[in-house]
Amino acid sequence: MKNGEHPTTPPQEDLATGERSTRNRVARSILDHGPSTVAELAGRLKLTQAAVRRHLDALAADNVVEARERRVYGARSRGRPAKVFALTDCGRDAFDQSYDKLAVDALRWIGEREGGDEAIAAFARARIAAQAGAYRKAVEDVPPEKRTEALAKALSADGYAATARSAPVGEQLCQHHCPVAHAAEKFPQLCEAETEFFAELLGTHVQRLATIAHGDGVCTTFIPKISHHASASTSGRNPA
Repeated sequence: MKNGEHPTTPPQEDLATGERSTRNRVARSILDHGPSTVAELAGRLKLTQAAVRRHLDALAADNVVEARERRVYGARSRGRPAKVFALTDCGRDAFDQSYDKLAVDALRWIGEREGGDEAIAAFARARIAAQAGAYRKAVEDVPPEKRTEALAKALSADGYAATARSAPVGEQLCQHHCPVAHAAEKFPQLCEAETEFFAELLGTHVQRLATIAHGDGVCTTFIPKISHHASASTSGRNPA
């Protein structure tokens, strides 16, 4: 190389660092948005589909992501279901779950010393009640038709990477990350208390369609569409 000239290609160490950074962005995008197709990832990250596939292959080899068939709720359309890539348990472990073992040990201790499943359920409800203030304020400050979206934003602020989307005769609240997924896998009372709280907060019966704790790529809660009149007439009553 002549004096003053710059290399036309970066050093291998820089290349490797850039690859890792982009790979982490791919994994983070799946965490934030749930199981995703190659095309969806390419669009969000401004990468070519070929580059996304290369990174997904590497993540799959490291047991960070896995390919699966996209779950369809309701009537299935014609054609082959889209293949999506979801985080594995190992992949989720890389994000904010270092305290899971402590949580599981604590819940097991509560169950053994304080009254079994009922004690754990009481703890789960108390945990939700302690967090309820911010969620209530977020929902009460908007009109009924915006409440699911407002709840999703409040959940995202607490690390749940939540989104709201339209669904036939209602909406779906999707939580793409669960900071307590491993604990909830062993103690479903955590999910049950959260579902009960959503129903009470939104003033209508809700239905859990999927949970990360059960191996799904995203926690999905169906919220039926209710008229303003029905919402007003049922306010103050426990959901059915």
